[in-house]
Amino acid sequence: MADASSVAYDALKMAVEHVLAKIREGKKLSTEDILILYLGTIVGDLKEIRTEIARLDHRIDETNKRIDQTNQRIDDIVKTLSARIDDVVKSLSARIDETNKRIDDLAKRIDAVQTTLLEIQKLLLELVKTRQPAP
Repeated sequence: MADASSVAYDALKMAVEHVLAKIREGKKLSTEDILILYLGTIVGDLKEIRTEIARLDHRIDETNKRIDQTNQRIDDIVKTLSARIDDVVKSLSARIDETNKRIDDLAKRIDAVQTTLLEIQKLLLELVKTRQPAP
């Protein structure tokens, strides 16, 4: 069963064809005939507009698909870059930890050398005291 707009369109189309036949025959048009021609023009324009809207809807759908694909590619790249950044961070953290351990070891050695130097200084002071003549 056809919908109401389809039936109305067909009826208007038949009425327009009847008015066009009157024009071809050179008959005078009534106000109703002119109104039917005007309505036919409006319906034709509306049909073209609907066709253009459908075409634009299709283009919008295609554009949205491309946008979704682009967003997916961006998401994939972000995940890949995040993983690479995480790997670099882990590597740098390990290197920093290793460097910090080496610095701690060097600090301990410096402390040991300093302690040794202080002991040597004490011994030298005692040696100097023992070699000084008594007053």
